[in-house]
Amino acid sequence: MPRQLREVVFVDGVRTPFGKAKGQYAETRADDLVIKCIRELMRRNPSLPPERVDEVAVAATTQIGDQGLTIGRTAALLSGLPQSVPGFAIDRMCAGAMTAVTTTASGIAFGSYDVAIAGGVEHMGRHPMGEGVDPNPRIMSERVVDPDALVMGKTAENLHDRYPSITKERVDAYAVRSQQKTAAAYDAGTIQQDLVPVATRSADEGWGLALSDEPMRPGTTLESLGSLKTPFRAHGKVTAGNAAGINDGATAALLADEETARELGLPVRMRLVAYSFMGVEPEVMGAGPIPATEKALRQAGLTIDDIEAFEVNEAFAVQVLAFLEHFGIADDDTRVNPYGGAIAMGHPLASSGVRLMTQLARQFEERPEVRYGLTTMCIGIGMGGTVIWENPHHTGEAA
Repeated sequence: MPRQLREVVFVDGVRTPFGKAKGQYAETRADDLVIKCIRELMRRNPSLPPERVDEVAVAATTQIGDQGLTIGRTAALLSGLPQSVPGFAIDRMCAGAMTAVTTTASGIAFGSYDVAIAGGVEHMGRHPMGEGVDPNPRIMSERVVDPDALVMGKTAENLHDRYPSITKERVDAYAVRSQQKTAAAYDAGTIQQDLVPVATRSADEGWGLALSDEPMRPGTTLESLGSLKTPFRAHGKVTAGNAAGINDGATAALLADEETARELGLPVRMRLVAYSFMGVEPEVMGAGPIPATEKALRQAGLTIDDIEAFEVNEAFAVQVLAFLEHFGIADDDTRVNPYGGAIAMGHPLASSGVRLMTQLARQFEERPEVRYGLTTMCIGIGMGGTVIWENPHHTGEAA
């Protein structure tokens, strides 16, 4: 029988403060971080009966230890959701949470789910990227990919080679702005609205409470960045200051079909328009958001000029600037990452896609004149992902 697709909406999203590897979450379990996010989603949306959740999808890049054992199902159980609520784990490296959202959203659109929870977690301090993996030797022996593809920092240096106009000065200036914008967003109380405070413990220091992103360096200057080493290439351009760090954290989002959301009295914060994932040469994985965005725009019948709000993951400053340069957008365009990004906040791999979405939802609420926005990110092993969203608060007025 013919089926009619349903509108998918982003109801709510939360995250833990992000930590430095070996930092505030050094003695906190990864699964406890995402459980905290799921519980907070349910607390914030009391009109949602727990038994109405149809699926829980949780992403992790390194699916071992406390990030393994089909973490979507175990996190659902430990969050207090009914045993009838299923769950699964997902991996698309940095775009894990983004893929958890798009996968469950597809199920909602098809009619298999009415309500789903999607998120991600990464405890890079406990499980470094690549821990326990065994790459097929053909990758090297048959030159299926360039060996640089397995070292993210080298892929960023390669992207600099593709875009010689993106100088060290430009990436450092972008990094300084990211730190400044994040500090300003914290001062305005914007970021805190979607943070879940997390109790932490340390054998040496006792109990604590994580309330803000640990990687932030608000005093960053061009001068301080200029003195940092370039570990991936002699006289290179990529440093610890113009790239995201090695971080711990978790996110979770609540999705629903629009009719169900309104029936249950749930907020409608964004409406899904289109999404796309694309592959690129693995050795320049930072270019991935460009073809992913072009494809998503084609699917939506839009152009880049229709997009008035951007949340671009800052895995590396060069990756963001390559995206902006390709689409003719200025480095300091105020529509792009107005609250800062991963260079300041951190990038716990599989969790970051939902952070982008929560921040875009805030942009939509603050800017009702904006109709369309997008979240986009590069993905390890040569991919990019883009999701286009519509603002349900849109007033129809010109920006």
